[in-house]
Amino acid sequence: MRRPFEWTGVFLGYLVLSNLPRRAMLAVCDFAAGVMHFFDRRGRALALSNLRVVYGRDVPGAEKIVRRSYRSMARSVGYAFWTCRNAKARAAAAGEMSEEGKAFLAANRPAVTVSAHLGCWEILSQLAFLEGHRMMSVAKDIGTSGMTRLLMKARESIGQEIVHADGAFRPLMQGLKDGKSLGLLVDQVVKPREGGIWVRFFGRPVPVSAAPAFFAAKGKAPVVVAWSRPLKDGRWRCEVICSYSPEEARDIWGFTQRCMRDLERVIRRHPSCWVLNYRYFRKTPNAEELAQLEAREREYGK
Repeated sequence: MRRPFEWTGVFLGYLVLSNLPRRAMLAVCDFAAGVMHFFDRRGRALALSNLRVVYGRDVPGAEKIVRRSYRSMARSVGYAFWTCRNAKARAAAAGEMSEEGKAFLAANRPAVTVSAHLGCWEILSQLAFLEGHRMMSVAKDIGTSGMTRLLMKARESIGQEIVHADGAFRPLMQGLKDGKSLGLLVDQVVKPREGGIWVRFFGRPVPVSAAPAFFAAKGKAPVVVAWSRPLKDGRWRCEVICSYSPEEARDIWGFTQRCMRDLERVIRRHPSCWVLNYRYFRKTPNAEELAQLEAREREYGK
């Protein structure tokens, strides 16, 4: 029953958002975010629960933060459709790279860029592409297989290469060897049998991808953890949170945990920029996995 609605949404995204001026596109996204926030009772409850995990308590003004989170998410998705046309010009008009980011990208080719669903995650790889990096990113299934292909095509409009999450290892590793940089998001649940490792995220055990550490260490590529800060004029600015050498990435667990803590700091300062209505903490480790995590924490703390 969802398919007609999914296809309608994708069709309208291509047809409407891609033909609008930037400010009009943002206005449509803001309206859609308000509608989603009003009707998505379960999502609002989940967002409030995640917000309590972030701060360890109830937060004053939580409802306002959640509404802004819906707006941030809608703008990022809308931006992906908007850049289906004139992608390079529109990315340059909608975002800017910080001086620290420019310096890192100029000095490191290829590189592994790491971020989260924070700010406009779609623009990060595009701005790196505009700085001269050939970019590869990963996409998971979204809705039907046909819709996934359309969204992947939309994200490739600027020239970056998108590979499906299933079987992504070989093309990503080959791309890194060929001098292509990788754009990876790490705030998603990845089951251990699919390459995830247990770390702490806001104090909770979560299984996340170890891919950034693995590719950086194996491909001898430096890592930058970054995010796109929303600006008052509706644009975004890519800012560096932290950078690491390939040698630091060899400690797969320790490096992954450090990246998650880097992202924690930004999310605590800007919770409304994070996608709050995602089930980040739906998995719990079994006794063996928890014991292994605690042993790693004791070793890492020494």
